[in-house]
Amino acid sequence: MLDHFDARLDADFPALSAQRLGAALRAVLPAEAILTDVEALRPYESDGLAAYRSLPGAVVMPTTVAQVAAVMRTCRDLGVPVVARGAGTGLSGGALPFPGCVLLSMAKFSKILEIDADARIARVQPGVRNLAISEAVAHLGLFYAPDPSSQIACSIGGNVAENAGGVHCLKYGLTVHNILKLEVVTIDGEVLTIGSEALDAAGFDLMALMTGSEGLLGVVTEVVVKLLPLPEEARVLLAAFDDVEKAAQAVADIIAAGITPGGLEMMDGLALRAAEDFAHAGYPKAAEAILLCELDGVAADVAEEAERVTALMLAAGAVEVRAARDEAERKRFWAGRKNAFPAVSRIAPDYYCMDGTIPRRALPRVLTEITRLSDAIGLQVANVFHAGDGNLHPLILYDSHRQGDLEKAEELGGAILELCVAVGGTITGEHGVGREKINQMCVQFSAAEIEAFFALKAAFDPRGLLNPGKAIPTLARCAEFGGMHVHHGELPFAHLPRF
Repeated sequence: MLDHFDARLDADFPALSAQRLGAALRAVLPAEAILTDVEALRPYESDGLAAYRSLPGAVVMPTTVAQVAAVMRTCRDLGVPVVARGAGTGLSGGALPFPGCVLLSMAKFSKILEIDADARIARVQPGVRNLAISEAVAHLGLFYAPDPSSQIACSIGGNVAENAGGVHCLKYGLTVHNILKLEVVTIDGEVLTIGSEALDAAGFDLMALMTGSEGLLGVVTEVVVKLLPLPEEARVLLAAFDDVEKAAQAVADIIAAGITPGGLEMMDGLALRAAEDFAHAGYPKAAEAILLCELDGVAADVAEEAERVTALMLAAGAVEVRAARDEAERKRFWAGRKNAFPAVSRIAPDYYCMDGTIPRRALPRVLTEITRLSDAIGLQVANVFHAGDGNLHPLILYDSHRQGDLEKAEELGGAILELCVAVGGTITGEHGVGREKINQMCVQFSAAEIEAFFALKAAFDPRGLLNPGKAIPTLARCAEFGGMHVHHGELPFAHLPRF
């Protein structure tokens, strides 16, 4: 089993008594904004990757930017790690507390501060739920495009930290493509403005750097998001296949034809049957795979593209293609896909959700190899993924109460991620690295690249206090893992912190 944190990290941070830490925090926050009782800390011991758990030393819930800055300065002065947390829906252990850390909850930053329909932007606090933005602007004929499956609960700040996507990211992009400006507080308590509401901003593209940085560089306190006009029409096609590889080929054919759907999702037989039993979406349970293809835009263009996509799916081997009859059925089709994760929990005691991205051309090969790996290790895998952009979400089914099952799930998950790298892909598409994929970072990146990551982090966080042990592995860890060849003692940046 992957250890939660390298033991060597503990030596980098002083052990403070609960009394001393609590007293320091009470000097900058009201008492009701601080939790130190063990039972009160329990709800914060993990994020959506509940297999990994660790207690923070304290949880703080500031309500103003000034309070966030004060907490950061206090932790800097004490040498105490800080782990920022949004809604806690992340699936990679990104918000897993470092033992004894201050967990900085941004849950009370939950206001939509401004909506400018003419400029098509909204200024929001990081605790605002993803779906709440679209709900707030729907009457204006606008929406916020990134829509993770957890959008009913996940927060926009967490979306920024992980560069979240969703079922419509193929056409509309990830979080980084849909935000304009950030307000960020550094570990020194400085408030930075990154990006601009204008079309461009001078200097380095720090917006792209901060988006997806997983809380390692700063804490986001405000976000300006782009709003898009609701399409005139949206039509969903459901195609059923008797073979997973045929469905994968249909994906490649649709993209090769120059069509960019609003969403193009795939589920294998195990996943679709679980989703149908749970959400009653109208999926054909006899199929071995289904594709959901949403086309949106001007009505005439949607009608033409629907005909072309239908023909392509049938040519690839679809046994059935049908369009949603009305808006209610369109929503049901998507409800089944977005509830696939909780649906799978009905057929196994536990599941381990992976996240890797591959070139679309590799889909058939990778799905075949996942089946082989699944059979070899002895755990079932339900495949649910954003097929249009090659973002896989294999759900590994296991029983945490059965000896060795979690270790098998981690072994299988690691093998799938390394498979993604082997075919020219990457170990994450939208969930982030967190603690979950720390070993596979050693497979994807060289020692020189990892050193560059450390140098960049050190520019923002010289003492390594922000979310330590996440996203970037130590070179020593990589040497132990065997993912790269590292000679100890030959590290060019010896002055940088080793997390």
